[in-house]
Amino acid sequence: MENAPAVPRLPPHDPGTPALSVVDMHTGGEPLRILLAGCPEVVGPTLLAKRRYMRRHLDHVRRRLVFEPRGHRDMYGAVLVPSELPDAHLGVLFLHNEGYSSMCGHAVLALGRFALDFGLVPEPPAGTREACVNIHCPCGLVAAFVACEGGRSLGPVRFHSVPAFVLATDLIVDVPGHGKVVVDIAYGGAFYAFVSAEKLELDICSAKTKDLVDAASAVTEAVKAQFKINHPDSEDLAFLYGTILTDGKDAYIKEPTTNLCVFADAQVDRSPTGSGVTARIALQYHKGLLELNQTRAFKSTTTGSVFTGKAVREAKCGDFKAIIVEVSGQAHYTGMASFTVEGDDPLKDGFLLK
Repeated sequence: MENAPAVPRLPPHDPGTPALSVVDMHTGGEPLRILLAGCPEVVGPTLLAKRRYMRRHLDHVRRRLVFEPRGHRDMYGAVLVPSELPDAHLGVLFLHNEGYSSMCGHAVLALGRFALDFGLVPEPPAGTREACVNIHCPCGLVAAFVACEGGRSLGPVRFHSVPAFVLATDLIVDVPGHGKVVVDIAYGGAFYAFVSAEKLELDICSAKTKDLVDAASAVTEAVKAQFKINHPDSEDLAFLYGTILTDGKDAYIKEPTTNLCVFADAQVDRSPTGSGVTARIALQYHKGLLELNQTRAFKSTTTGSVFTGKAVREAKCGDFKAIIVEVSGQAHYTGMASFTVEGDDPLKDGFLLK
């Protein structure tokens, strides 16, 4: 696309030194670092195979993008790769402080805008007010709909999820320090455990973030140890990504209900969590608390940012009754950068602050 920003130029350096160029964005306060150039080829016949290849052979790229000194503990990344699906405009691998996710809703919202502005999809016809971008995520094909004017994005984006479903309800797990806790497990492209913070004797809106993170992490580890996660399509998707603490307001109300998502290695989502909203909508629909096309608002307890979500149609995932969920949010650019990757990086395997 003629108006796409140019890749930033590096200062004088050894031309043999590898360099990475990135575009930084955020959605609802949650960062996304998109690798624009500099990644070695990610090999594999399918997207899930590419995910396995990157984990085994190119994990140093993830560490350089995510960890300090270039990133931070809660940085999130995306590597764009070719997709084997004919309807996909692009494929993506998601990166975080522990490894590789199967889905990321805030990233999909940002990538929809990025793909339109950087010419990864055909320029929409004159007068088009919303462009469709088909993004192949490890969990499957997701359609993003990008508000636009004159062929350029405006910021608001919505996406339609892969089939979302409930794996377990009223599951009792023994959580160290909290005793027996009742949780639900639902899938929105990734699996999450859901529990009201009140059941852990915490107030989602006033408790210290560290206390919420510690409690959510304890729930995650307890569920992993005591319950086997299964996915009908692929074992690559069969893992618990994290725990989402809520304010317990699952019955429909017009006011936003609050989420705090803790995933990977105690990483905190600043946004309401797109895949988490998807899974929570599936849970509420499964329990009869939400009807088709009934929109709910979800607020982040850390930033106050809001996503909206609604179940748009019923679907199937294996033998599970599922729904397709629409999630909407606002994506923003924050900058572009290029940096060299020189020699031994003393912080590549850890964080500056423990």
